[in-house]
Amino acid sequence: MKNLRTVILRSQAIEDFKANVLPWTIHRYESDGIPDWIARRECWNDWIDGLCKDSLISDWQYENWSPPDCCGD
Repeated sequence: MKNLRTVILRSQAIEDFKANVLPWTIHRYESDGIPDWIARRECWNDWIDGLCKDSLISDWQYENWSPPDCCGD
């Protein structure tokens, strides 16, 4: 998976994460209204792992993308 012809950009991955994964994460882990930064980062990591396994991002992207701001510091 190192040399893919096309990959999605980080900005697109973040947009998709915010639209499709983050709402579920908030519903599942933040019923008390307090952000669960650990759960958000774990879901981000799972998200990009899936993107890599589906050959939508490269190994380099997977290994070097940090969590977006919506996942805390």
